Amino acid sequence: MGTVTTRDSQALRRALEGDGDEVSVSLSRAAAEMAARVVDAEVSGRRVVISHGLDEVSPAEAGALLGMSRPQVRRLMDRNELPFRMVGSHHRIAVADVEAFLAAERPRRRAALARFSALEDEFGLTE
Repeated sequence: MGTVTTRDSQALRRALEGDGDEVSVSLSRAAAEMAARVVDAEVSGRRVVISHGLDEVSPAEAGALLGMSRPQVRRLMDRNELPFRMVGSHHRIAVADVEAFLAAERPRRRAALARFSALEDEFGLTE
């Protein structure tokens, strides 16, 4: 996969060297799917966060990945809902744990939004 990724990166860089608002480039399916996810997120107004490739992040960086504030992340850590480790006096959270937390939260958030939507309908708050 490394050589394909390197080829894709080089092809993108070459395509971006030219002028104009549009570029044409041939990418592997994996790179095209990744680009599509980023563009889809941007189009739908979701925040796009590109990690610096580390296995661990600070609470502030975890907050950016989770879409919440650093103090909210610290509360999750204090309640043992988000695993962390100490490096000296600094908290570090594994990116895999952030992703696992998000995956576990999605169904709960969907259910809460569905209940909220039902309440809006019940009280005639929707148009």
